[in-house]
Amino acid sequence: MDWSVVGMGCGLVLLSFGCRWWEQAKIRKGARPRQGMRFYSIWMPLLMGLGMLVARVPHMVGAPFVIVMAADTLNLVLVVTTALVLAVQVRNRARSGPSAECE
Repeated sequence: MDWSVVGMGCGLVLLSFGCRWWEQAKIRKGARPRQGMRFYSIWMPLLMGLGMLVARVPHMVGAPFVIVMAADTLNLVLVVTTALVLAVQVRNRARSGPSAECE
């Protein structure tokens, strides 16, 4: 089970790098970058993959307790940061939508 989580984490990180490479190739060909979807296509898989790797690898290699606790703390910071960035994205998207003022 642990190896499957590590494999999925590596896959998500590689997917993120692939999406970044694909976006850069499209920009070089003249396409406009998609600013709104960039977080979901590049950053979200990267953060999720890193979270999976940081959560499992120290336990699997038998790291000392201090290292495991530091990795768990880093993983918690990563989760909170991702949640905050996602909340800011949703709030900004809600603000930039059409206004519902009565005329």
